[in-house]
Amino acid sequence: MNEQTDVLEPLGRWPNQAMSDASFSTPDWLRQMESILEMLNEGVMIADDRQHIVFINECFERLVGGERSQILGKTVQAFYSGQDLEYVEGQIARARERGYNRHEFYLPRSDGARVPALVSGRTVEVPDGRLFGVVTFTDISEQKKAEQRLRESNLQLERRAVEIDRELALASRVQESLAPHALQWGPLAVETYYLPVRTIGGDFGLAVPYHDTHLDLLVCDVSGHGISSALVANRIYTEAVSLLRQGTELGELLRLLNRFVVEQIGDGSGFIFTMAAARVDQIGRRLIYAAAGHPPGLLISSSGELRQLKPRSTVLGAFDKAVPQEASDEFKLSAGDRLMLYSDGLTEVWNREGEILGVEGLENIVRSAAALPLPAMRQAIIEGVNSYSAGPVHDDISLVLVEVQ
Repeated sequence: MNEQTDVLEPLGRWPNQAMSDASFSTPDWLRQMESILEMLNEGVMIADDRQHIVFINECFERLVGGERSQILGKTVQAFYSGQDLEYVEGQIARARERGYNRHEFYLPRSDGARVPALVSGRTVEVPDGRLFGVVTFTDISEQKKAEQRLRESNLQLERRAVEIDRELALASRVQESLAPHALQWGPLAVETYYLPVRTIGGDFGLAVPYHDTHLDLLVCDVSGHGISSALVANRIYTEAVSLLRQGTELGELLRLLNRFVVEQIGDGSGFIFTMAAARVDQIGRRLIYAAAGHPPGLLISSSGELRQLKPRSTVLGAFDKAVPQEASDEFKLSAGDRLMLYSDGLTEVWNREGEILGVEGLENIVRSAAALPLPAMRQAIIEGVNSYSAGPVHDDISLVLVEVQ
């Protein structure tokens, strides 16, 4: 429809005086076509070369809510005014110039309402050489109502999208608070990295001192991505922090978190999670390590030797007996030793040949970076993984590096 029709003011009722019989007579050629035109389910109007209306069919009468006696013999000026009249006269001139014209406008009803219509006009020449305009009107009211409903729905969707963006921005800030942070605690230096594959993700990490006795390090990976995984990760994070503040032994930590998810979140939800947890004493000489279904931690000695710390427990959140009685291991540390905890976003990476990096590939990257200062080592690991990947990462990435200095 012409853009101006959405802002036009109603015309009011048209003049209802009847035309005089002497003012109009139906041409012979038109009488021969009347029966056919009356059968059409579109409104039909025919005007002569002076723009006087000489014929309308019954469908046209229904569209405008008026009788023929009110319409025949009149010109377009009787039904339109102002900018509307200028627009209609322009369309008539265009039809005369081209022989045919098609556009959207409206028909004014006798009660002042408007009927949206698809208007098709054609100029025809009759046997005596005179030109007549034959115009058909298709009621598109339902189409326009549907378009209006669609516009309103789109507007609501746009508003909701803005609300969702705000909520996601807030959720992202909350999620960032779950990411581990770099710190220096006595002889222990910690470097971290966190990257969700979406605005928010299912990974989280911790690097938290416990009084003056030890440093707790943890990386958790909840299955899936997005809001639902982030919500579950948030619940597990809260429980984990509470248990660590109580000084809970790491094997028992895994056991209690598994029970929490099975009993409180399970029930067919499909959420499982993996975890790697480490505890280093205050002087950096003793490491306790416990993991469940998680990629093996990497222990890098001061001489550059690398050792995998494999999990004793299976994935958590699926069944009760995921954590065995002996769920942790203990290791001695020396100055210069480093520990790396990470999520599988660093190993489940494919190159252009479709080959996965895997733990062994990550080990090679770690070995080549092991002699660098700790912050540079972290950066070299991330750059190495990105260089191997043929495209963007497909999973959340968490990385915690700790060094005994």
